[in-house]
Amino acid sequence: MRNYSPQKRILVTGGAGFLGSHLIDRLLAQGNEVVCADNLFTGSKRNIAHLHGNPAFEFIRHDVTFPLYLEVDQIYNLACPASPIHYQHDPVQTTKTSVHGAINMLGLAKRLRCRIFQASTSEVYGDPAVHPQPESYWGSVNPIGIHSCYDEGKRCAETLFFDYHRQHQLDIKVARIFNTYGPRMHPNDGRVVSNFIVQALKGEPITIYGDGSQSRSFCYVDDLVEGFLRLMDSPADLPGPVNLGNPNEFTIRELADKVIELTGSRSAIMAKPLPSDDPRQRQPDITLAKQRLGWSPTVQLEEGLRKTIAYFDQMLTADAA
Repeated sequence: MRNYSPQKRILVTGGAGFLGSHLIDRLLAQGNEVVCADNLFTGSKRNIAHLHGNPAFEFIRHDVTFPLYLEVDQIYNLACPASPIHYQHDPVQTTKTSVHGAINMLGLAKRLRCRIFQASTSEVYGDPAVHPQPESYWGSVNPIGIHSCYDEGKRCAETLFFDYHRQHQLDIKVARIFNTYGPRMHPNDGRVVSNFIVQALKGEPITIYGDGSQSRSFCYVDDLVEGFLRLMDSPADLPGPVNLGNPNEFTIRELADKVIELTGSRSAIMAKPLPSDDPRQRQPDITLAKQRLGWSPTVQLEEGLRKTIAYFDQMLTADAA
């Protein structure tokens, strides 16, 4: 009885996380029913609390390393810790989440013959020798480093997706996500934007690693979710991978200075040694997304930072009350 109406029933794994919860908001706003599956390791009930009581929303506490049996029309596979602090906490489980999780979700999509979306990452490019990074670049990844559980786990997941696509004619979509920020980021995830904002709001020293000359490209969450939706709805001849991110590049030091300016903080900047395998630069080539999806980011860094700062300021104030 699936596909009997324009309304879809959609599974979002990792749906209580930062990206997943924003995606669910958009899917519900489109009139879909959404099943959110999350084991709440890094996801939070706070991110989906506003959805309780919505008859089109359902939450299931579930770990994707175990099979899941549902009837749905589409699957977005976002389940995996994405920050070094969290994915290095239990690196074996991180790899299992990427690999076993992909196998289980692909198996579900194969049974249902439904389209499935994989949230991959720019980390598949490693410390790139090509700049900016196009989808055709194979990457430069250390397979035995401290980041490997995440980097190689996501690379293996992409392999599985494309093998299911070739072997079983499964309808797949693979997005490579570059640094994304916005409200509902975990305050203690160790990612640079949330780190800097929380430290600045608390008046603590802002920690940069190395001299801060390494660069990143920061995409606001609303822009990224728009890219997700356009890729998922694109023709079947575009399985991916497709880079989704903001090509505007900033050094870490520039980001720290901008956060201090926007928060009005008196925080000092404190330098620490650069971690191993930390990429020196990261910038997406989004030519494919522009040409095939008509997509490019619209929210500039200062505007996005203001919204994110307001979120964390409200959260810290509420937690202190």
